[in-house]
Amino acid sequence: MIPLTASSAPHARRAEVASGAAPEISFRITTDLAAVADEWRRFERTALLTPFQTYEWLAAWQRHVGMRNGVTPAIVVGRFADDEIAFILPLAVDPRRLLRRLCWLGQDLCDYNAPLLAHDFAERVTPENFRALWQQLEAEMQSEPQTRHDWIEFEKMPETIGGAVNPFTCFELTPNANSAHIMQLGGDWETLYRAKRSSATRRHDRAKRRRMAQFGDIRFVTAANPAEATAALEMLMQQKSLSFARKGISDMFTRPGCREFFLDLAANPAMRHLVHVGRVEIGTIDAAANFGIVHGGCYYHILSSYCDGRLAHFGPGALHLRELMGYAIARGLKTFDFTIGDERYKSEWCDVRLQLFDYSAAATWRGWPASALSAARRRVKRYIKQTPAIWRLASQLRVAFATLQRPRGA
Repeated sequence: MIPLTASSAPHARRAEVASGAAPEISFRITTDLAAVADEWRRFERTALLTPFQTYEWLAAWQRHVGMRNGVTPAIVVGRFADDEIAFILPLAVDPRRLLRRLCWLGQDLCDYNAPLLAHDFAERVTPENFRALWQQLEAEMQSEPQTRHDWIEFEKMPETIGGAVNPFTCFELTPNANSAHIMQLGGDWETLYRAKRSSATRRHDRAKRRRMAQFGDIRFVTAANPAEATAALEMLMQQKSLSFARKGISDMFTRPGCREFFLDLAANPAMRHLVHVGRVEIGTIDAAANFGIVHGGCYYHILSSYCDGRLAHFGPGALHLRELMGYAIARGLKTFDFTIGDERYKSEWCDVRLQLFDYSAAATWRGWPASALSAARRRVKRYIKQTPAIWRLASQLRVAFATLQRPRGA
């Protein structure tokens, strides 16, 4: 157990780490996002993180989704003895019926959930130190009514953050049902395209592009202002909702606050340097659209859609993806992150498969059943998704059921 002594800051504790090579770390926990906004934004400039841990992303999620569901932020700011920030943990307490779940803030709409870390965090804090520090954080959260919780459910945690090991990998984790896929971009699009696609595939791509060109001029358009970004995103969500309905998948944009969250990000001036909203126009047809984030030399491909009808048979979505890769190379970006999901086309392009992990634990006796059910649900989901024959059958049954449910003529 790490001995703690109270510091002068309210609700703060100082942990004297066991290893002589590691520094003492103080931390404070706050439920007020605005109270840490300035130091969070400053830390982002140098920290190891993904775009899903930026302040603007998570503050928008809390405004539109978290507050509607009674979620309480539980932001932990850790500091080294020299007062430099060691980490920020963007956590939250989510009320579930009679139980309270500790999770990552914005967990459902973040493809990666992780802490923000100082660049030298792994060099200064060992896994043993972090486990002991976590025990103290847990005790502190359980001592405060606003952050008290019955069980913990952390999902979609990458094994590395900016090339450094995620400190949460020191816990007993289980693999997530999905992994993520990343591609190294290289210097120019033509070289990359030839390296990734065979000559026969490239001929097929050219043939499909000629067929699409019969519908009109093909244009790749990047939204130049909030109004254009909003219009393109509205179109994307409409196309995506139709696709969800065809496949029998629950429509994420019907969840309270989800549409508003993405529209907020697209129009937010503070996100303009990060957000990229693009579309493909073919003649008068809105053929495809996407929502991406540019962060840390990487293009994060987060949402994409394509039109219905005859044009869809010629691959406007695949055409748009290739255009986005060329766009990322032209901007001097080094990697293209397809984010979470194991769709086959991702493995055809990517060099790196990033494993994602989950963690579940009971914090009180009342939380034990919820934690056990969560772990069981995730094991079943992973088994289904990682067994191709079962996953194909499940997908076919889902589509068949959606077709039966669809009104005639729809």
